[in-house]
Formats: sequence, structure tokens, C-alpha cells
Amino acid sequence: MYAVLVPQVEGRPPDEAEIVQRAQRGDVHAYEELVQRYTQMAFRCAYLVTGSAAEAEDASQDAFVKAYQALPRFRPEGSFRPWLLRIVGNEARNRRRADRRRAALELRLAEGLRRGSGDRSPEAQAEAAEERQALLSALNGMARDDREVIGCRYLLQLSVEETAAALAVPEGTVKSRLARALGRLRESMEPVRG
Repeated sequence: MYAVLVPQVEGRPPDEAEIVQRAQRGDVHAYEELVQRYTQMAFRCAYLVTGSAAEAEDASQDAFVKAYQALPRFRPEGSFRPWLLRIVGNEARNRRRADRRRAALELRLAEGLRRGSGDRSPEAQAEAAEERQALLSALNGMARDDREVIGCRYLLQLSVEETAAALAVPEGTVKSRLARALGRLRESMEPVRG
């Protein structure tokens, strides 16, 4: 009986498909190899979308984590690089949208403070400030899940769909949590109003 020897080509880097298959089987070192191979490209892709080196760095790192979690769903007949870059692009766009929402919220708050301070009497301004403080105190006293769902939906003005995505829960869960949280908030505010 003769053994068939397959010559090993030393120094030959494994092809992408081999590395992806090993990573899909749970080989962490194989995934590290993919990360090393595509880090610069992922950063450049994220930078093109965000325009910020810090945001691009964060987006590309988060995208690698998401890609690792989604690796079992990667189809072997596909190419890893475009699949990864799609995840990077989505993460970068999500960050850019979040930054725009945050900037718009800050602008609305600043605008509201400017508007509110000049148009109303000092008594009305003091009363409004007391109500805001009471609302914030009530919110801060709530459970984390309640604060998050109310904060996303009303303070950040996210849609139900966006809130569900931000909290990583189904839309129905957002609606039910929101209804319960608003009920609890109302109850906690009654003594203040009464």
C-alpha cells in the first residue's frame, strides 16, 4: 500500500474560501486572519460613509463583530469581501444617521430653550422648568427598560421600527413596553400634578 503524498506549497497563503470555512467551523484564529486581511479596507469603506476617522474606526470594529455573529449565515458560494463591506457600509450609515438625529435633537433643544425663554413670562418659564425637572426625575427613577423605550421613542423621536432596531427587540415588544412604561410614568407624575 502506497501513501499518496500531496506536496505542500510552503508560504502559500490559504485562499479566502478556506479561511472562511475554518472560521465558520469555529476557528477563531481563522476569523482573526480575515480581520487582519480586511481591516484597512473596512476602515476606508466606513470613512467614505462617515467622513470621520473615529466613527469609521468604531463602525468597522462593530461591523467585524456583527459579521462574526452572522458568519453561520454566510453562503460559501459567495465572496466574503463584498459581504463584509456591505455590513461595514450599513454600520457606517447607521452611525451617520444616529449622528444626524443627535444633532437635530440638540438643535431642537437649543431652539426650544431660546424660544421658551423670550416668549413667556418668568412665572411660566419657572413652571415649565419645574415640569421638565419633575419629568426627568420621574424618568430617571424608572426601570432601565422603561427609560430606554421612552427615551428612544419620544426623546430621540425614533419610529417604532427604529426603536425596535435600537433596542434589538420586535416591534410588538416596543409597543407593549411603551404602553406599560407610559402608564407607569403617568402614575408617577400624578402626585406632582395633583
